[in-house]
Amino acid sequence: MQRLYILCCLIVLLVGIGCDSKEQPDAPVAGKYRVVTTIGMITDIVENVGGDRVEVIGLMGPGVDPHLYKASAGDVQKLNSARLIFYNGLHLESKMADILAKMSGNTKTVAVTDAVDRSLLLTPPEFEGQYDPHLWFDVKLWMNAVGRVRDALSEFDPDNTSAYQSNAQRYFVELAGLHAYVEAQANRVPTEQRVLVTAHDAFNYFGKAYGFEVRGLQGISTATEAGIADVQALATFIAERRIPAIFVESSVSPRSLEAVKAAVKSKGFNVEIGGELFSDAMGNEGTPEGTYIGMVRHNIDTIVKALIGESKAHATSPTGY
Repeated sequence: MQRLYILCCLIVLLVGIGCDSKEQPDAPVAGKYRVVTTIGMITDIVENVGGDRVEVIGLMGPGVDPHLYKASAGDVQKLNSARLIFYNGLHLESKMADILAKMSGNTKTVAVTDAVDRSLLLTPPEFEGQYDPHLWFDVKLWMNAVGRVRDALSEFDPDNTSAYQSNAQRYFVELAGLHAYVEAQANRVPTEQRVLVTAHDAFNYFGKAYGFEVRGLQGISTATEAGIADVQALATFIAERRIPAIFVESSVSPRSLEAVKAAVKSKGFNVEIGGELFSDAMGNEGTPEGTYIGMVRHNIDTIVKALIGESKAHATSPTGY
C-alpha cells in the first residue's frame, strides 16, 4: 500500500508538471528563443535579424493564402509556445486576428507594419477604406518592417542588442541592393508597356514604387470570387491596351486568369500567361524564391521577360543579388 501511495503521488506530480509546461512559453533552447511568424516574408526578416539567437517557426508556407488562412490546433500550440510572435497586420491575417488578440501576457505580439508612417500606406478605392497590407512589394518600404523586428528583438533580449543591430544593418545593405536591381530591371520596360495584370490587388505598392500601372482581377482579399462582369471588364481593358501578358500567382488559383485569357481571345486579341509571380507567399524552402530577396528578383525578372518579349531577362545586378 505504501508503494502504491508513493507511485500515485509521483504520477500526480508528473501530470502537474506536464500541465504547467504547456501553459508557459518555452524557455531558451541552446540559447535560442522561440519566435513564431505568420507569412514567409516576415519569417525571412526574423531569421536574418535574429540570427542564432532565435528559433523561428513560420506558420504559412509556400502557396498559402494568408487572407484565407485559419489557424489549426497545432498552430495555436505553436503560438502558445512562442516568446515572440511577429505578424503583418493591416487585416492581412484577418482570420487569425482573434487568436492573436487573445495571446497571454507572457507572449509578445508585434505587427511589423506598425513601424510604417500611415501617410505612406495605400488605400485604393477597391479596398473599401482599409489599408493595402502588401507592403513587401516596395522594397524600401519593407525596410521599415526590418527595423520593427530589430527593435522588438532588442527590447525583448537587450543583452544581444548589438547583434540584432549588426544583423539588421547587414540586411539593410542587401535590401538596398535589391531595390536598385528592381529599379534597373523596371527601367528596361518602356513606360507605355508597364502594365501589370494579376489575379488580385497585391501589387499596388510595387506599381507605385517602380512605375507600373497595376490591375488585379480581385480586390484586397482573395476570399471573394471574381464575377463575370469583372472578368469581362478586365478582358476589355487588356484587349484595348494590347497588353501582351498577364500573370498568375502562386497562392491564388489560376482559373480566374485563364477565364480572362479566354475572354480576351473572344474579343479578337491573344494575351499570354507571362508566368507565375509570388505574391502573398514565397517559394519552396531551399530555393532562391524561398527567400524574400530571391522572390522579389524572380518576380521582376518574370515581369520584364514577358512584357518586353525577351527569352531571358539577362540584366545582372552589380551587387550580386
